[in-house]
Amino acid sequence: MPSSKEWNYHPELPLDDPSIFKWPPDPGFLVRWFARNWLTLSERVILLILAVAAWYLLYPSLETAQSFAFGWVLQVWLVNMGIMIASAGGLHLYFYMRKGQGKTLKFDPRDQARGNRLWNFKNQVHDNMFWSLGSGVAQLTLFQIVTMWLMANGYTPMITLGSNPVWFVAFLVLIPIWSAFHFYWVHRLLHVPFLYKRVHSLHHRNVNIGPWSGFSMHPVEHFIYLTTLCLHWVVASHPIHLIFHVFYQGPGAAMTHTGYEDLLIRDKRRLALGTFYHQLHHRFYECNYGNQEMPWDRWFGTFHDGSSEATQATRARKKKMYE
Repeated sequence: MPSSKEWNYHPELPLDDPSIFKWPPDPGFLVRWFARNWLTLSERVILLILAVAAWYLLYPSLETAQSFAFGWVLQVWLVNMGIMIASAGGLHLYFYMRKGQGKTLKFDPRDQARGNRLWNFKNQVHDNMFWSLGSGVAQLTLFQIVTMWLMANGYTPMITLGSNPVWFVAFLVLIPIWSAFHFYWVHRLLHVPFLYKRVHSLHHRNVNIGPWSGFSMHPVEHFIYLTTLCLHWVVASHPIHLIFHVFYQGPGAAMTHTGYEDLLIRDKRRLALGTFYHQLHHRFYECNYGNQEMPWDRWFGTFHDGSSEATQATRARKKKMYE
């Protein structure tokens, strides 16, 4: 497997262009992309299965959500807290405590930091847990209960699988694409020097990322990041769409920030997790603001392909931004 002085592991470099918006369109690539993401046990399918199960078994009904009350709000918070602990904590237990696959497919060779005053509690994992489970779960719950209340009272358009099966399925596919679009632009905003120094730098202390770092943010960043959920205030959806979106933004961030490219089972890649694309962002900051599926970094000159030339260009751009 490829490695270098800087990286324990990296994919073949320079990174190619896996964007679904490549031009001219490649129908074969789009079919393979859809099959990989939606017809296998991918991160998205796992989160969707969890969303369906949680809606029917764990969350309160919309009838209950017609009026704000402590009981059902607490129920939503407890469910979100439990799923966040299970996802980030489970991944951390497997990869970093039990060393389930050692450092195979791990990008950064280092372990999570301890004994460093950069972190609250002098511990990277404890610091990340504090922000993820505190402000993170609280604000995720806030956006969810407000949206559920809007749905329950008819203030936002709703559909069911029976009333509109095509849009029901299509919207599930579109939510991660919308999330990537929203994330790129709010991420660029958070890298404006004023907001970066006061807000986003907290997340970027995680140069060597781990599962608990994905949702570890300043409260202001949590709010900006989670405005993606306001989509359900104006677009016809169902609580399953909302919960899938909630899981994609919260627990899903733990999956994409494992620091590993894939989960190995019997030496075979079984589940795609983190991407080197975003790992480069955590290492070099002013690049790869979005994700691989969207073309924005390539279109706006902020793409880092993993080469030394791209590193030099990124460092020059960062220097210019902070002059």
